[in-house]
Amino acid sequence: MPDDSGPARFQAPRGTKDVLPEDEAYWSFVRRMGEHTAQLFGYRFIETPMFEDARLFLRGAGEGTDIAEKEIYIFEDRGNDKLALRPEGTANVCRAYLEHGMQTLPQPVRLFYVSPVFRYDRPQAGRFRQHTQLGVEAIGDGSALIDAEVIDLLSSFYDALGLSGLSLQLNSIGDPNCRPAYIEALRSYYSNHLSEICDDCKMRYEKNPMRLLDCKEERCQAIAADAPLINDHLCAACGEHFASLQSHLSALDIGFEVSPRLVRGLDYYNRTVFEFQPPEEGSQSTVGGGGRYDGLIELLGGKPTPGTGFGTGFERIILNLKRQNVDVPEVGGVQVYVAHASEASQEAAIKLARELRQADVKTVVGGSGRSLKAQLRHAGGLEATYAAIIGDRELANDEVTLRSMADGEQRQVPRSDVLQNVGG
Repeated sequence: MPDDSGPARFQAPRGTKDVLPEDEAYWSFVRRMGEHTAQLFGYRFIETPMFEDARLFLRGAGEGTDIAEKEIYIFEDRGNDKLALRPEGTANVCRAYLEHGMQTLPQPVRLFYVSPVFRYDRPQAGRFRQHTQLGVEAIGDGSALIDAEVIDLLSSFYDALGLSGLSLQLNSIGDPNCRPAYIEALRSYYSNHLSEICDDCKMRYEKNPMRLLDCKEERCQAIAADAPLINDHLCAACGEHFASLQSHLSALDIGFEVSPRLVRGLDYYNRTVFEFQPPEEGSQSTVGGGGRYDGLIELLGGKPTPGTGFGTGFERIILNLKRQNVDVPEVGGVQVYVAHASEASQEAAIKLARELRQADVKTVVGGSGRSLKAQLRHAGGLEATYAAIIGDRELANDEVTLRSMADGEQRQVPRSDVLQNVGG
């Protein structure tokens, strides 16, 4: 029996992780470059609540999807409302588009977000039950040109980060005009393999047959390899749309591979779907992906409105940055450590620190009760560039002893000249 008498020792829940200071440079770099790239393309920031009415996601995800069947975190609040932590970013942005009348704005409305998303998934390298996602949505334009723009944005983001070797996998999954005939052909093919596929695929066969192509089980992948191809069943309009997209990407010198078995895990996708995959692990380690969702706005109660977008996870990006040994800019450390050599000098120390911070100089003040020697040791541990020492003598002369922490060189500087001497 475990001993529960002592204090509890808690750990982060399974499938989550703490982002520690040693990874700050990666997170800051990825977020900064993501926001910058989205803004270069004319996208504007949006933030939606972390939880929503559960029906928003269940209605959009569709039957037979992993999100609806296994992954969504649903709970009832004290008002007995059924809510869900957001498992993706598109449905809630579309809800905001409708709720705030964005259909009256110039179309397409270009939006981006950086948000945590939550899925009860099997944890593995780069995949967590809570992960942070950069996403963009372009709502109100059904052309292949805007699909190419979204793909170009994501490709430009990865280029800006310094990631290399990513392959763009591209497909069209048709639309409500041509997809039903393909689904019938898919069901007909799989009807002869029902005893060979996994239990999840047996459920997909009934509820969401296109997801049969997305199963990661080896035995199911072998069967999917010989399944009918959606490309052979596209209607003229979908075929023209897909051909135009490929032409636009070629004009942008963005390489791609048509992947006829690529589908998406959500019901609202149609026509364009795409993924960027690293060379090491293929589809199970997709860095980012997205596609077109022309039916989602109508499904949520709006008028028929086309949309397209993508999501890409920070954790998976950072994993690949580390694998590729990409150098990221260091986050600047402490520039000045203000040490006080006496109780009387403490107020002068905190006043100096405040002035330096107001001039955008990263500054830390030594802790009360620590000796000067201990404070300087602390400054070294924080890798401060300078220590600004204030004691009784410095107070009397209205000056500061400025020490370079790299070589220990000290000099007396007037109190009013500290900022210009530390590079502010």
